[in-house]
Amino acid sequence: MKNAAAFFDIDGTIYRDSLMIEHFKKLIKYEVIDEKAWVDNTRDIFNIWDKRQGNYDDYLLNLCDLYVESLIGLDKSAIDFAANQVIKLKAERVYTYTRSRIKWHLKNGHKVIFISGSPDFLVKKMAEKYNVTDYRGSEYVFENDKFTGKVIPMWDSESKNKAIDDLIKKYDIDLEKSYAYGDTNGDINMLRRVGNPIAINPTKELLLHINQDEILSKTTKIIVERKDIIYSLDTSVNLYQNDL
Repeated sequence: MKNAAAFFDIDGTIYRDSLMIEHFKKLIKYEVIDEKAWVDNTRDIFNIWDKRQGNYDDYLLNLCDLYVESLIGLDKSAIDFAANQVIKLKAERVYTYTRSRIKWHLKNGHKVIFISGSPDFLVKKMAEKYNVTDYRGSEYVFENDKFTGKVIPMWDSESKNKAIDDLIKKYDIDLEKSYAYGDTNGDINMLRRVGNPIAINPTKELLLHINQDEILSKTTKIIVERKDIIYSLDTSVNLYQNDL
């Protein structure tokens, strides 16, 4: 008999922020990376987004480029130390809904798999923390225990799609019986492929694509978690424009 699986994105879906951002902050705090790099390159974009006048994805992509550049040549032991501190201090900062769903899937014998654009060394530690079946993250390449600057990404739909193909073969997964959880448009193919797609606090771009997709508009469950309440929305929910 084929297995049911549950595919979870991490950042914004399980974790209430970005593991990469938390790791970057720790590297700055421990003076492994100079804070001036963030101030000179990213602060203004962050402030625009923080005032809700800009796009979070623009900030995140800018920060990702800076993060990768800042890590080049760093020793793996320093990177791992900061990563361990992120998991020790921040791993419980997750959404109540997705934490309970992870437990539910494991209890029911499903294969629980984390698929994230965050660095693989962070995704691995998060997967171990929650005792899940397997994981895939963006692969950061090291040589002689130094980061080379090469990254094999896992943040786009195409990469996640290929990872799912590999996992289907590895665990003999029945996609029709499976679940997927995501929050951005990078998760769209993951949601399309399963019988039970769930969008968690979806971005406007993801929600628009769900609405325009003949199948997803009928099958997707929209879950919103804010403050101390969790609620579901119909996929045809009205969207207000930024100028209203």
